[in-house]
Amino acid sequence: MESRVQQASNGSVRAGAVARSRATPAAVFSLLKNSDTWPRWSLFNSFELERAGNDERFGVGAIRIFSTRVSQTTEQVTQLIPNQKLSYVLLSGLPLRNYQAVVQLSSRESGVTLVNWTASFQCRYGTGWFWRIFLNLILSRVAMQLAAAAEKLDSSGS
Repeated sequence: MESRVQQASNGSVRAGAVARSRATPAAVFSLLKNSDTWPRWSLFNSFELERAGNDERFGVGAIRIFSTRVSQTTEQVTQLIPNQKLSYVLLSGLPLRNYQAVVQLSSRESGVTLVNWTASFQCRYGTGWFWRIFLNLILSRVAMQLAAAAEKLDSSGS
């Protein structure tokens, strides 16, 4: 796993992580898209679908609520490209503005799927260092959990 954190020229803070999975992009995407699976494999304890997507349950326009013991975030799916990409924006739950995230999947000839999870956001002056570290840790952890869960799914054939 690699992690990246940087300051963008427009004042946005960027964070991200790359995890590697031996699972196919289809297996990784299946778990990523189907938000109701997240409590089984991620740090989130619960999931609620506030609104279904425009054309499919977890598709573009879907509003998803993820909870941990100490927090709850609401996100909206903004883009889906099957087996390749899921993008979303944060609607509420963290004191951040213009939060946008992209999970990009790419396959290598070596049979490894890269999970590249990046986010950009704006925050109150003087707090960027904290949110950069915090979100880098969260994105790294969830990307690794997704990669590992997809490997289990792929090997079980379910």
